[in-house]
Amino acid sequence: MVDITPADGIPPAEVAEVELYHPHSWWTKYVFSQDAKVIAIQYSATATGIGLVALVLSWLMRLQLGFPGTFDFITPEAYYQFITMHGMIMVIYLLTALFLGGFGNYLIPLMVGARDMVFPYVNMLSYWIYLLAVLVLVSSFFAPGGPTGAGWTLYPPQAIMSGTPGGQDWGIILMLSSLILFIIGFTMGGLNYVVTVLQGRTRGMTMMRLPLTVWGIFTATVMALLAFPALFVASVMMLLDRVLGTSFFMPAISEMGEQLPHNGGSPILFQHLFWFFGHPEVYIVALPAFGIVSDLISTHARKNIFGYRMMVWAIVGIGALSFVVWAHHMYVSGMHPYFGFFFATTTLIIAIPTAIKVYNWVLTLWRGDIHLTIPMLFALAFIVTFVNGGLTGLFLGNVVVDVPLSDTMFVVAHFHMVMGVAPILVVFGAIYHWYPKATGRMLNETLGRFHFWVTFLGAYLIFFPMHYLGLMGVPRRYAELTDMTIMTESAHHLNSFISIMAFIVGFAQMVFLFNLIWSIRHGREAGGNPWRATTLEWQTPQTPPAHGNFGKDLPIVYRWAYDYSVPGAKEDFIPQNMPGSFGPSREPA
Repeated sequence: MVDITPADGIPPAEVAEVELYHPHSWWTKYVFSQDAKVIAIQYSATATGIGLVALVLSWLMRLQLGFPGTFDFITPEAYYQFITMHGMIMVIYLLTALFLGGFGNYLIPLMVGARDMVFPYVNMLSYWIYLLAVLVLVSSFFAPGGPTGAGWTLYPPQAIMSGTPGGQDWGIILMLSSLILFIIGFTMGGLNYVVTVLQGRTRGMTMMRLPLTVWGIFTATVMALLAFPALFVASVMMLLDRVLGTSFFMPAISEMGEQLPHNGGSPILFQHLFWFFGHPEVYIVALPAFGIVSDLISTHARKNIFGYRMMVWAIVGIGALSFVVWAHHMYVSGMHPYFGFFFATTTLIIAIPTAIKVYNWVLTLWRGDIHLTIPMLFALAFIVTFVNGGLTGLFLGNVVVDVPLSDTMFVVAHFHMVMGVAPILVVFGAIYHWYPKATGRMLNETLGRFHFWVTFLGAYLIFFPMHYLGLMGVPRRYAELTDMTIMTESAHHLNSFISIMAFIVGFAQMVFLFNLIWSIRHGREAGGNPWRATTLEWQTPQTPPAHGNFGKDLPIVYRWAYDYSVPGAKEDFIPQNMPGSFGPSREPA
């Protein structure tokens, strides 16, 4: 216990400072590092690398849909393999790893005023297990039969049958093994994030002074620790069905006139387990995005966040409600109408705290000194995109509307707007915002604005027409659409247009990657606090922050994270670690 009771009224630290691990070689500093900042960059680099694989897979799918019959190497089997790997990589191995492993590791210790994560060694192990999971997943591309083509939801019984690519080869085994490894690695990291937020905060940093970024990552981590076990046990049980011939999910079934040894399993049980994880997973990605957007808007509008406590409880409420909406993904599975009514109702209810957040963002912007920096552009684009995607979600949350639309391109468009485009816009905004802190350099402004406009407008030109195709009845997951009566000439042209736009947006991401690498050496020097922000990560004595983050003494927090444009203050921002009174603060009591 640190026994310090200063006259400033800040209570003493509840937990003594942990002894910091110091690297002894290049390997322990940059490779097998226990520094959360290095681990964050490792997570981000690995996630970006596997994300590029998923981007290429999406291009291959769009080649088939936009120009059917042109490319002989894209067989129906390969198409289903591309769909499966693209979906699983983007949702699990890219977005979850980036928001929690990347931003969580980099920002939590800095924002709460800690020297590092509470368990640095376990944190290091979590990354290496994640990397192993990625390598196991990638290895399925080189295995006999290739990766699984069961669809990213991996529904049994077809997922482990011979008619599905990879079903009776190594594809499904490697996919399930990779998911098991990923969840083990995440659990190590997730426990770190939670304990660091609860126990590692510096003096004066109460829970209600935490930046909303930390609240978002913290709540998402708690959710993931509760939701991922459902996917873990589902993966283990399906692996046993495939390898040992058990019947957890496999009913009595015959294939090619032959009776298979399975008997009595329930495919619907897998769907419940998968979606009990799957819908919280939407918010495991969305809640960190909500928190980051709140901080970007407040900083770049030079205005305190509107309704801070309401925003915190909205995050917590969304996290809790997300566990009682999962079966709206299963309306076509034959559930009882009363269950359909219940899950449709909870789906509408969860829109309330989400709407509160949108209103509060708009009210934060109202009469603010808005600076249209690149991070701000991405934050504003996120709000527009998430609202658009959420509105189509209200359609699909209604049973009678969802049933006819369930297997159409409308669902693909909705899912990508909410779960694909919106979070990726936040990832980009966050990188443009915190890149100066991580490298000491600014990203190139011209390339950044080019990247934003091509990505934002291009994404809408991809997915807005897809809604129209879905309303026409164009099905998803079909490798060949040419001979369908619903595929009019205009629908074919629209598919070709979407494919061309997908390549253009993909090219913009190459420009972004070039900007990331080029700016490390050639970017304009950023200084310690280029955005004039209040939170603790911008108050470190060195940029980039050195090992241990805050030099000899940890900061003491005297105020909340949103003292912008305080009347009577000398500057238009007051850092959290600055003592004294500067007029009427808007910090909630």
